[in-house]
Amino acid sequence: MNKISKFQSPPFLKKGNTIMIVSPAGFLKEASVIQSGIQLAESWGLHVVLGQHYDKKFNHFAGTDEERLEDLQNALDDPNIHAIWCARGGYGTVRIIDQLDFSKFIQHPKWIIGFSDITTLHCQLHKIGFQSLHATMPGGIASATTLAKETLYNALFHKPYQINIPSNSLNKTGSTEGILVGGNLSIIDSMLSSASQIDWKDKIMFIEEVGEHLYRVDRMIYSLKRSGALEHLKGIIVGDFEYEVESNLQFGGSHREIILNAAKAYSYPVIFDFPAGHINNNAALIFGKKIRLISNLETTQINF
Repeated sequence: MNKISKFQSPPFLKKGNTIMIVSPAGFLKEASVIQSGIQLAESWGLHVVLGQHYDKKFNHFAGTDEERLEDLQNALDDPNIHAIWCARGGYGTVRIIDQLDFSKFIQHPKWIIGFSDITTLHCQLHKIGFQSLHATMPGGIASATTLAKETLYNALFHKPYQINIPSNSLNKTGSTEGILVGGNLSIIDSMLSSASQIDWKDKIMFIEEVGEHLYRVDRMIYSLKRSGALEHLKGIIVGDFEYEVESNLQFGGSHREIILNAAKAYSYPVIFDFPAGHINNNAALIFGKKIRLISNLETTQINF
């Protein structure tokens, strides 16, 4: 298990740097959906280049495994690429993660940006000791809120930022500090017992999910609990959990009750309704960074 206690930050961006868009997982319904993302990056003074296969379609995926691997490996290896922005999530990154060579990335690290299925990459970067960005992808920029875009800019250009939200009445309040790691719950759960499993000791866990029935959420949370992941955390931040409430009524509680029940034996804060996940208001989270969380009955504050 990874025992890294301090995670290296890739160089922050500046005007004139180059960002590459690649598609390591699902295919884009239309190549044009990333245009708003390209325009946003260019408005920040960045050059944008596209992976050779970014708009391919092969069954469920954005090209064959070999094509997606080639694009991502080229982006990792090229010292003139300063950030890698994944076009979208979906599914497929796990099929290529073990074939990726991070040796040149370690020599010339760069920000890797994305969420959902890109959690696989976040987990692998955690294993080798680098920070990464859980944030809106180019395919979602057209509908992204100001918060989503501003926090992405702040994270990439080294502008400290703070997020304040009203506290949910179910929060376990308190103050804590720890290194933030996590991502999509299904992907995190699928990494258990793999080479990309996260070391959760003294970390603040972030989780979000979309489209899962509550019994599956319950099963995944208890899988994490049984693995020991919940025991030595510094806190839990719960983002958006989107599911059909009506079809889940018989389960007997929401995702909040599921998580609280699993974590009830532990004294650390548990914070709900953080604006991140499969939503337009998807605030950027710097994984691998030590953050400060302060929550009381009225407000929750997180400092990056």
